Amino acid sequence: MRFGIFLPNGSNGYIPSKGSPIYEPTFEHNKRISQEAEDLGFDFVLSMMKYRGFGGETGYWDSCLESFTLMSAIASVTSSIGLFPSISILSQHPAVVARMIATIDDISDGRCGLNIVTGWNKAEYEQMGMWPGSSHYTERYTYAKEYVDILKSLWKYGRCTYEGKFFRLDDCIVLPKPKGEIPIVCAGQSPKGKQFVAENANHQFVMTGKKNLIAGVADITARSSAVNRKVGIYALYHMIIADTDEAAKNITEKIVREVDTGAVSNILSSAALDTNPTGTSDQLKAALKQDVEEGNMAFMGIPVLYGSVGTLVEKIKKLEDETGIDGLLFSWPNFLDGLRKFGREISPNLT
Repeated sequence: MRFGIFLPNGSNGYIPSKGSPIYEPTFEHNKRISQEAEDLGFDFVLSMMKYRGFGGETGYWDSCLESFTLMSAIASVTSSIGLFPSISILSQHPAVVARMIATIDDISDGRCGLNIVTGWNKAEYEQMGMWPGSSHYTERYTYAKEYVDILKSLWKYGRCTYEGKFFRLDDCIVLPKPKGEIPIVCAGQSPKGKQFVAENANHQFVMTGKKNLIAGVADITARSSAVNRKVGIYALYHMIIADTDEAAKNITEKIVREVDTGAVSNILSSAALDTNPTGTSDQLKAALKQDVEEGNMAFMGIPVLYGSVGTLVEKIKKLEDETGIDGLLFSWPNFLDGLRKFGREISPNLT
């Protein structure tokens, strides 16, 4: 399996709770995480992008380092780890993004990929006058398809003429081209999102517990096989490591008890505007009542692996065997401590 890190380039990482560290994102923090991850043999790091946070007592995601700028800087201080910036596709024209990725690809000597985010949080874009209207909820994967087609054409040929519903390019030139294929990842969860992933992405990031993960892997495998493609599945998990299972459980329960109800309320209010069935909004609403192994809202709906080193080794092996995932993307309450313990004590016991 391959292992990656969901970088904490937004305030407080990925846990909207007073029971977890509260901090501002900095380049220094993300640089140290990326360099140590590279030294410990992790395969990639991914940074998200959020233009408007969810407030609450913790100021959850109110600060966010810009994804492309951050990954460009990290590219210059690393040498082998894969780099995935995220594009919120309503915020940048595909020709601009094609050039930014080609630049990071050059800085990193071919280590750059791209995470496609179609955008469900209306408030992020409305504040900038960029929200296209409620039709985006149903049309966003049509928009994303045009976007990715343009990206791939520019990366392959260095120029593109295109006439679609959302974009028009007239002999648009973007040079230099990347050194090789740019891997694309996406976390589409709705039926339309899954089909987009199957037809256009190299990997899917999945935010769900084991119960739904098994069916999800089978679904993407079937969809991608039907169009003669293979898509790798990476499951997103929080990890809480402690000396004993009981200590890890106590840390986990404290985070749930001290959830930032204001931030969670704001998250759910934004998500409720998206009526796509079984998509991100439905997952976040369901997370209010889910246990932590399946993804509670105190952990942003991301499922949690917790326990001692020995317990976590067994849980990860079982997860791989039972689901067929290709890799895991991790977050920790304390990133540096978490990745060190994983890289030094857990990862060597997984082979």
